[in-house]
Amino acid sequence: MDKCVMTLPVLLLFLGLVVMSRSCLEPASAYRFTGAVCRLTYPAAVVLNEKTTKVIQAAFQHAKYPSISNEKSILFVGKVKYGLANLEIHNLSIGRSEFELIAGEGIEIAISNVSAVFKGTIQYGYGSWLVNVGHSVDFEIDSHIDLGINPKLYCGKGKVAADTSDCYLTFHKLDLLLQGDREPGWLKRLFTNFITFTVKLVIKSQNNVLDYVYISTLIPTEQFLSDGDISMDIGVTSAPVITSNYIESYHKGLAKYNNMTAVINESVFDPSQLTEDRMLYFWISDEVFNPLITAAHQDRRFVLNISGLELTELFKTHLSTPIPEFLSQFLSSEEPVLRVWSVSVPHLWTTPMGTYVRAVAAAELTSGAEDIPGLYFEMEVEVVVTASYAKKKLILIATTSQLLYFSFPYALQMVEAHIEYLKEAVEKIGVPKVISKLEPSLTALLDKQGANLFELIEPQVVSQDGFVIIQTDFAFPHHLLVEFLRKTLE
Repeated sequence: MDKCVMTLPVLLLFLGLVVMSRSCLEPASAYRFTGAVCRLTYPAAVVLNEKTTKVIQAAFQHAKYPSISNEKSILFVGKVKYGLANLEIHNLSIGRSEFELIAGEGIEIAISNVSAVFKGTIQYGYGSWLVNVGHSVDFEIDSHIDLGINPKLYCGKGKVAADTSDCYLTFHKLDLLLQGDREPGWLKRLFTNFITFTVKLVIKSQNNVLDYVYISTLIPTEQFLSDGDISMDIGVTSAPVITSNYIESYHKGLAKYNNMTAVINESVFDPSQLTEDRMLYFWISDEVFNPLITAAHQDRRFVLNISGLELTELFKTHLSTPIPEFLSQFLSSEEPVLRVWSVSVPHLWTTPMGTYVRAVAAAELTSGAEDIPGLYFEMEVEVVVTASYAKKKLILIATTSQLLYFSFPYALQMVEAHIEYLKEAVEKIGVPKVISKLEPSLTALLDKQGANLFELIEPQVVSQDGFVIIQTDFAFPHHLLVEFLRKTLE
């Protein structure tokens, strides 16, 4: 039985959700500093474990193995120099993979009946000869191996770490075949122990490859949850909590913009807010969203320009008040442009009815014609939005909207009928148009973080007082890992 250092997808998918943090508190103490929570339940671990064997197969089969050389003195033969080259693995299969979540400790993973054929070339020379290609023997090794790992998760040096010292690698069979056994018996006896030892080293070295692959694939990079100058610190606030039913991690969720980082001190998180019915849960506080909205406003993200046919089509919507003549004149000009932007930072708060967003916005209508005056007005709008995710797209629905005030700062006077028309246009044309523009933009941002790469099954967005819960089942994107392995290890 040999000790090894190896981390597997069930563990590393979870670890992929955690990054560096300045301090680690006890979970109960960390709750109020926590902006986001991830809960991975036992059914999700089942799916991940099913993919573990496929990922290991891909890692070993696509890996490039180093050449190894050495020398040894043999009685009656003299000094033998030898090298191992062109090592490949064929017909690798895994009989069974089992796991268990150990409450308060970690994960137990056992992979049994791993069989593989190792092929390569032995280059050798003895006596006064030098090792050269002219003296070589092709070989095959038939092997059967068991792997086991019992990682313990803890908080070390400001991040979630895994103690994998309780890990084993057992070889049940290593049969060496040299060119159909036509080589002399002494040569086979000499190289049997050498190759056995070398193959063990190679397999152990692949544990590091697996670590690299999983970490590179699943652990967030500097670009994770970032877009332009806006990013988010998702460092952990506590070591993960492990029960027999789920693994749960706690994250800061702090928006960063222009060297400024948001602060969360009074989070409303409590573990009872999450259930165990779905595979994956994300709990996100309003205190995560509002600093992001502030950063987006300061970065001038909330600006919308509409012109040409798109603009004229908008105003074909039937409203209860006839379209004013001055607006018809404006729309028929050669270069009509409507520009809308946020005047102050929008504010968001979540309730069981949906997410409320209140914003003060300005709208400016201009044209290329000198004889057609422009129009500028401001309004405060409150919208209740519900969100869902289907067919890899974010769907936003404004269930209600209302104008809190409406003004024309630079206009001397406006006919009441014109004001009523513009108010109705804001509610029935403007708000839906802004929502329709936000949907693809936010979907693209989610895609940038890889949401579209997963097969999410019946995802739900549940809004509560002060937080949102995203809960879903999923199919693990095995093909993505295999493709990543191919590109990384080729």
